[in-house]
Amino acid sequence: MPTETQRQPTIVATLPKAELHLHLDGSIRPDTAVQLAARHGTKLTREEVLARYNYSNFAGFIETFKWITSFLRTPDDYALITRSLAEELLLQNVVYAEITLSVGVMLRRMQNVEANFEAIRDTANSVPFRNLRTAYIFDSARQFGADSAMEVARWAAKLQSKGVIAFGIGGDELAHPAVSFRAAFDYARQDGLRIVCHAGEVGGADSVRDAIEVLGAERVGHGIAVMHDPGLIESLITRRVVIENCITSNLCTGALAKQLGRSNVSAKDHPLPKFLGKELLVTLSTDDPALFHTDLLNEYLLAEELGLSRKKILDLAEGSISAAFLPANDKRQLLENFRGAAKAAGLV
Repeated sequence: MPTETQRQPTIVATLPKAELHLHLDGSIRPDTAVQLAARHGTKLTREEVLARYNYSNFAGFIETFKWITSFLRTPDDYALITRSLAEELLLQNVVYAEITLSVGVMLRRMQNVEANFEAIRDTANSVPFRNLRTAYIFDSARQFGADSAMEVARWAAKLQSKGVIAFGIGGDELAHPAVSFRAAFDYARQDGLRIVCHAGEVGGADSVRDAIEVLGAERVGHGIAVMHDPGLIESLITRRVVIENCITSNLCTGALAKQLGRSNVSAKDHPLPKFLGKELLVTLSTDDPALFHTDLLNEYLLAEELGLSRKKILDLAEGSISAAFLPANDKRQLLENFRGAAKAAGLV
């Protein structure tokens, strides 16, 4: 992760921000990974972790994800990584975060979902983090199949009163068709949960179409494949479906290279400016910040390097608040705070 002394400050560095596409178990920085491994009898060095956090395609990322999360075994482990993430978010002036939890993985490893969640929530709600508001998305891994997804949906519904706001699906986008998961998504929606779905990351535009038409996704994780389908973009605009952009993630997993059909891609090839130009509803996030050696400030700096104007950058930050699954009054207050801070900083 770049340090503040290593990079130019982004326009929005001091402003109160939201982050909506953020995986807790993808936020395990190398030093925390060393601590986790030591708890369970494995000696690792920071350099060894960094070597594992190095891949060029989605399959490599998934293998690394499986490896690092194998050290998450107890509620105390989840508390540790929550504390680390909360500290990091506060340093970046993030005031609201919707954190995705890999409940499908917890269940596959026969862990106590409720105990893990209580450890996460209690840590995030503790006094040191009183200026950070958090909510949670329970995520099922697509490769685990429909029955697993339904079990995750049931847990999300059960714990909704304790801060779970949405149900979604991630993992291997190409493993099973969206229709396999319709029952789980219908169950979650009928119980009052909001709906998100990873799609159009390594899959095509049809994957995004299925996410919204078959599963009812309100926000689509990544969704970069829609750059190939102007008609789908228009549909997303009409339906007010949000695309959650994660620039560095799309580079590190090879997703952007796959979508463009070439290997020599950089951040400048990302479709974010095109999406903003078409007035598609978009957000900016880190996805798995530790695994991609980034943070939210770095993502905004990349957005600026794509040539986005100051107004577009501020619009992007506002969009990440507007797309939050918050009550209208709470969202309005966050937007007012953001605009007031931007005005006080001379940005508007």
